[in-house]
Amino acid sequence: MTLLYAQTVVVLRAPAVVDRYGNEGTARDWSAATRTTVRRVAVQPDVSTEAEGDRQAVVTGWRLVTRPGADIDLVPGDRVVALGRLLEVDGAPARFSVGDRHHHTEARLKAVDG
Repeated sequence: MTLLYAQTVVVLRAPAVVDRYGNEGTARDWSAATRTTVRRVAVQPDVSTEAEGDRQAVVTGWRLVTRPGADIDLVPGDRVVALGRLLEVDGAPARFSVGDRHHHTEARLKAVDG
């Protein structure tokens, strides 16, 4: 086993909030989120940005990479607990193939402070 894929993360997936008319909105009910533990992944630093204006904000980027041959059930809107931080999935995860076989999955994560 390599040290590159030595981290464990928890994927949080919350159901959409349903309004009084039965319509699903874009808001999520995080109090009802499911938790899935995923082992043997790598979480590495990625691009970070700072925004100034009415309020200062720092967006810190992270990249989650699965080991070769492994996939992860992760979709936009999910959250990931990694490195002691709560991170949001930033866009759709990328699934890479070699030939006709899945090789690995990468997902961009972000934390917004401020």
